[in-house]
Amino acid sequence: MKKNSVLVKILVTALAILMVAACLTGCSKKKGKTLDEVKKAGKLVIATSPDFPPFEELDGSKNVVGIEIDILQKICDELGVELKIEQMAFESVLAGVQACKYDVGVSGITVTETRKKNTLFTDPYCLAAQAIVVTEGSAITSKADLTGKKVSVQTATTAEESCIAAGYDVSSFEANSDAEAALLTGKVDAWVIDDLTAAEMVAVNNAGSGAKLVVLDEPMTTEPYAFAFAFGSEDLVAEINKILKSMLDDGTIKAIFEKYNAPFTSPSSN
Repeated sequence: MKKNSVLVKILVTALAILMVAACLTGCSKKKGKTLDEVKKAGKLVIATSPDFPPFEELDGSKNVVGIEIDILQKICDELGVELKIEQMAFESVLAGVQACKYDVGVSGITVTETRKKNTLFTDPYCLAAQAIVVTEGSAITSKADLTGKKVSVQTATTAEESCIAAGYDVSSFEANSDAEAALLTGKVDAWVIDDLTAAEMVAVNNAGSGAKLVVLDEPMTTEPYAFAFAFGSEDLVAEINKILKSMLDDGTIKAIFEKYNAPFTSPSSN
């Protein structure tokens, strides 16, 4: 019985190894769509978290609108395909693209060396910055003042990464609106978020009768924004890069920013 038990254990272990190997082989075969595959499908499926104005947000009819949606619609027009939008939490956007559930990930995604290990990016279409937001009258007036303070951020963002790396006491939330609420209710001392979204959300808040918010002049970081794809979509990304370059050169992207009353910083300014 003892010999049989050992044999069974060996067989079970071998079977487990074979199953893992088969899974890894299957996963390695997953690739993003090529340009030809997207054109044959007749659509470009994007994953986005529509809580990031002016890049993505819901209008009165619950449609996703914003700067990146307009840019991608122009790209789809050039490709001759339909733009299909899938909504989700931000932390699921890149994971969904990497798993090839969606063609493109958007939501003000910053290109980082860490993300480039698992994700294929287009060329940047603009530069943004991480802004520091505090309540009016706060003793925090610069980035240096955040040491030892509680900071709210959105989960899975570069704001979260940079604040954790800086050693701040970080509270992460699925939605930026919750991160903002944490600051307004005094649960944290500051809120770090992309600058254009900060400007819009702070303006909306300050139009009300409650506590006022202030965006500090000193940013946390300066970051390039781009669109995310799974590896395997290299020829699709190359074609989109050509379209993005044309849109940057002829002022189309700048005009889209102006449509949303948002300042535009060219990626070439980096």
